[in-house]
Amino acid sequence: MSTNASNHSIHFDSSMPDDDRRRALHEGQLFVFSCLPSVQRFAQFARGMIEAAFAPLDPETAQYALPVERYAQILGELKPAFIHAPESKEHVRSILEALGCDPRQTYFDVPRLRSSTSDDYLTSGIAYAWHPHRDTWYSAPLCQLNFWLPVFQIQSGNGMAFHPAYWSRAVRNSSSDYNYYVWNKVHRGVAVARIIGEDPRPLPRAIEPMALDPQVRLLCPVGGVIVFSGAQMHSSVPNASGRTRFSIDFRTVHLADALQRHGAPRTDEACTGTTMRDYRRVTDLASLPDEVVAMYDDGTAGGGEAVYAPPPSPGSADRDIAQ
Repeated sequence: MSTNASNHSIHFDSSMPDDDRRRALHEGQLFVFSCLPSVQRFAQFARGMIEAAFAPLDPETAQYALPVERYAQILGELKPAFIHAPESKEHVRSILEALGCDPRQTYFDVPRLRSSTSDDYLTSGIAYAWHPHRDTWYSAPLCQLNFWLPVFQIQSGNGMAFHPAYWSRAVRNSSSDYNYYVWNKVHRGVAVARIIGEDPRPLPRAIEPMALDPQVRLLCPVGGVIVFSGAQMHSSVPNASGRTRFSIDFRTVHLADALQRHGAPRTDEACTGTTMRDYRRVTDLASLPDEVVAMYDDGTAGGGEAVYAPPPSPGSADRDIAQ
């Protein structure tokens, strides 16, 4: 089943083969899967970690019972623990295999646990509220695909929005100031759990007014997943729902797409560096071949760190909101 919004199809519970699905995603189409057992298990795993971290409080309303500094501290311990839990990678593998992705050709990065608090309680640092952006402004390749799933039930007022009018429309933005290798060296290891007010990090954003309507808000149930191109313009919905939204996202690249440079059209990206060293093969967690990474490297690694090495101290919120 599919509908059409601003000339971009939205596919629901599609049985399309992965090769065709990736091609459609690179054209700006969106895919929603309403209930997959593998996604349900991942959400349940994350929910268990979240509930334990906030116990005895309800995680969706804990913000109303905690000082913001304590809330950020809890997230600063929870999110890296989720990222580095071996089960997290196994759940990602299961989801990709359930969706028909070729495990020998598909590479993924670490899954990230996100949170969006209500009523501007905490919108920076460890709980950054994402402004409209493309992942390709953050040195992601044009062949990257994103997978996003809710941990608790979401609603229109605390989910994610797509802005399809900007799929092929360039926006003046600050991505020229962003180098992924410098980000790894300078900004990625900062104690984001201590950022409570204005966020000082150089996160690319539009530098011209944007018309955010029409927008598309896809409300899949817990156990569902939304798949979209990293070049899609998307943002966090300003949360006024009274409940914190918890979600998981991870990204993939397909080896053949990377080799043949198949992907979304380039529109307005001006960043440097590449995230291609971050992806791991589904079968054995091997990195992308050096010759593939070299196709996307631009020689700027000398000014930073090509591969992020998280600090050894416990509780460091590494890799939480890298891009």
